Amino acid sequence: MRKHLIFFAALIMAAVSCARHGEAEPQEETEEPIPPIGFRAEDFSCNENAVRNGETFTGLMHRLGVGMDEAYALATACDSTFDVTKMRAGNAVRAYADSLTQEVSYVVYDMDRIRQAVFQCRDSMAVWIYEKPVVMNRRYADVRISSSLWADMSKAGSSPALIMKLSDIFAWTVDFFGLQKDDRFRVIYDEREVDGEVIGIDTVYFARFTREDDDIYAIMYDQGDGGNVYWNEKGESVRRAFLKAPLEFKRISSGFSYARKHPVTGQVRPHTAVDYAAPTGTPVVAIGDGTVLSAGWAGGGGNTVKIRHNSVYTTSYMHLSKYGPGIKAGVHVKQGQVIGYVGMTGTATGPHLDFRVYMNGQAVNPLTLESPSAEPIKEEFRAALDSTFHVRLAEMDSLATMVADTLDVAL
Repeated sequence: MRKHLIFFAALIMAAVSCARHGEAEPQEETEEPIPPIGFRAEDFSCNENAVRNGETFTGLMHRLGVGMDEAYALATACDSTFDVTKMRAGNAVRAYADSLTQEVSYVVYDMDRIRQAVFQCRDSMAVWIYEKPVVMNRRYADVRISSSLWADMSKAGSSPALIMKLSDIFAWTVDFFGLQKDDRFRVIYDEREVDGEVIGIDTVYFARFTREDDDIYAIMYDQGDGGNVYWNEKGESVRRAFLKAPLEFKRISSGFSYARKHPVTGQVRPHTAVDYAAPTGTPVVAIGDGTVLSAGWAGGGGNTVKIRHNSVYTTSYMHLSKYGPGIKAGVHVKQGQVIGYVGMTGTATGPHLDFRVYMNGQAVNPLTLESPSAEPIKEEFRAALDSTFHVRLAEMDSLATMVADTLDVAL
């Protein structure tokens, strides 16, 4: 009898247990995760505005609806996170307020196209920097010149910002002011996008310029020495050793001559230099990599910097108003580095740069100088560059085929 009772009790317990398992479990409510910006913008009403010219941080916050005490507290809360004195007029700013009370809870200031400063205006005052996610997309551009590079680049669906990259890479080998009809650029590169909008061109991996049957290649390969990273298929640098000029000048006030009448002394003597007229303070750059031989007073030449570029070439920059940061004898300088500023020190009638080039110790005309090629790629990287060239060339051919097929389908 007892065994029957135990068995019966077990059946009842099992039935109750089954009934409980059949009941719906209460669901816990889960809140949506807070977005990376720090709050849910859709929960607030938004007032879009812009920073006004001459507007202070506290004045801006007060205009957006933040109390003066809170504005001062926010300025203090910024501390090292955000410099409130660097807010720029015209930049967008948005105030997010409670839809019922209209109390401003957050203010978002666009520092640039990627970064935003977020100010929490209620509870504990706080500020943080939010960076929008940047998407990197591999792109291929094929542009054939018919009118202008700018117009043809846009027509081909590529960002005109790519032109600046190409002009930097091909500055020594392609005359961008002398492009001809049917000249062609083909490029493999990365494009940066934020919120679906192109904000810039990143790495150019491979570029090919074609004029009639001639190709000029630019292959990106970093040999890890902090120098040039673009080479042609022969392993030669695509850039030259020297820039065309050491500054942005207004005009050439005096050319290279072996018999020039000096404007101050009146004496007729050689002027183995080119004088570039430019305003005082115009930056002067080294035309090539090298080592500063001297930086000091040179009599009639005034403040002068002399640079040895290699065993053959030396350059001189005279009448400077002052020297570039850190410029002194023995310092290594890079091509394009500021080494001084235009002035009229020494014997000079007006602000200009007296620029001289010496080849094996003899003065040569800077305007007719045939710039030597920069140092080629190191031999230990030659095979890797050759492999990279063929891989990129095959990739370009493949991308060109894909684009052609896409156009055929669209038609």
